[in-house]
Amino acid sequence: MTPLRQRMLEDMQVRNLALNTQTSYAQQVSLFARHFNKSPELLGPEDIRSYQVYLTNEKKLATGSILIAVSALRFLYNVSLKKDWDFDDVIPAPKKPQKLPVVLSPEEVLLFLGCVGNTKQRAILTTCYAAGLRISEALHLKPTDIDRQRMVIRVEQGKGQKDRYVMLSSKLLEILQNWWRLTRPEQWLFRAMSLVATSAGKLSGRPSKRDTGSAAFANPSRRIP
Repeated sequence: MTPLRQRMLEDMQVRNLALNTQTSYAQQVSLFARHFNKSPELLGPEDIRSYQVYLTNEKKLATGSILIAVSALRFLYNVSLKKDWDFDDVIPAPKKPQKLPVVLSPEEVLLFLGCVGNTKQRAILTTCYAAGLRISEALHLKPTDIDRQRMVIRVEQGKGQKDRYVMLSSKLLEILQNWWRLTRPEQWLFRAMSLVATSAGKLSGRPSKRDTGSAAFANPSRRIP
């Protein structure tokens, strides 16, 4: 690992950037350096402009992908290399098109969920839809996150590493109750399909990955039933 890469990683760590952001930024800077076969320390504004033209006209990347590269390079040159530049001018960010999302009708949602044959996956997807959760947030729900007294779900360290509460409908509560009674998860609500070996050689359940999911009911006073 080069000293510059190590410094950038440390700069991101001390600012507590999300792990996915750290990985993405490091990858983008690596691609930038490999494009010129030089260290970013030896590259300047004209090289950055040339690289952005390459991403736009030759690679034909989507605006969102280019914005990630722009953010990574801005962090590198502003924070780690401490360049005194006008970054809006030197590393401009492309304007992102504003598009309306495709919203399914209630009938279409029911049809979609009805086509999901796997009970666990259907429960996860229903939770995401009914509570407005990201898949990663649904997979990390814990038993104490389900508050049937106040009819809310606590989302811990979601997008932007922020906690928040979302509404819990009576229908979703019923679905989660049925799921809990069916599986009796010990640690995670959407327990991993398989057990994984720990370093001690024992088997331990873990939160499911994006295709399965997991969350637990640990506090008896707050259990869904």
